[in-house]
Amino acid sequence: MSGMNKSVQSKNRVVDSSTAAIPPINFTQLRFPKVLLLLLLCATTVAGFLWLPPAVAFRNPGLARIVVFHVPCSIVASIASGVTLWYAISYLITRSSMDDVKSRVSAELSLLFWVLTTVTGAVFAKAQWGTYWNWDIKQGAIVLLLMIYAAYFALRSAIIDERKQAAIGAAYSIFATICVPFLTYVLPNSTEDTLHPKGTITTKEGLSPEYRIVLWAGVLGLTLVYVWVWRQHVALDEIRLKLAARRSARRAARTSGFVVTETE
Repeated sequence: MSGMNKSVQSKNRVVDSSTAAIPPINFTQLRFPKVLLLLLLCATTVAGFLWLPPAVAFRNPGLARIVVFHVPCSIVASIASGVTLWYAISYLITRSSMDDVKSRVSAELSLLFWVLTTVTGAVFAKAQWGTYWNWDIKQGAIVLLLMIYAAYFALRSAIIDERKQAAIGAAYSIFATICVPFLTYVLPNSTEDTLHPKGTITTKEGLSPEYRIVLWAGVLGLTLVYVWVWRQHVALDEIRLKLAARRSARRAARTSGFVVTETE
């Protein structure tokens, strides 16, 4: 009996040593870059409202300057959707739980930036067309895209088994990401029956140099915000998974020890 108890204790020691090493998140490691990021965001915001000249071609030239915030939100949302796709495909290949975490977190941030795109777009519509919402083809497309992403999280929450949840979620997120360029670019540009201007950032005539500087500075700042939040969220979920694995391993070890003693 003593020999079998020693065997159980040895197993417990192996389990603890394999799961105890959980690296802490060093929130101060990137303090200086985060200060620079904050300064960049502040400078972009101030430049957008105080340095840029009014957009004279619009009904409300002052308020129309929100385009330098609206377009970066859309670009970063698209980047986040691309990251979601990358790790969804990676999960289907490797079945790594961390790939699922990275894909899901990026999808969450993608939905957030699509919401910000919708809100800033509504403000822009009020400045240019006199109403926040007029069901332009691009506005209808963004509503459909928001519904697709909302359905992704509803689908995941409806599945209890974590492996099935990850696999089905990865397959669905591939579909959702494929919809992004179609709904945000292909469909709106396939018709002339739209209020949205075309070629705003793809042609030289779309924006003045001042607007381009502030717009791309906004893209850089929001992209860095996305990367920072994504990394912190992924690190926290990694700790959660390791703690769950430790608790599961301890329960299994205790159950094994109980069974051995009961048999003896």
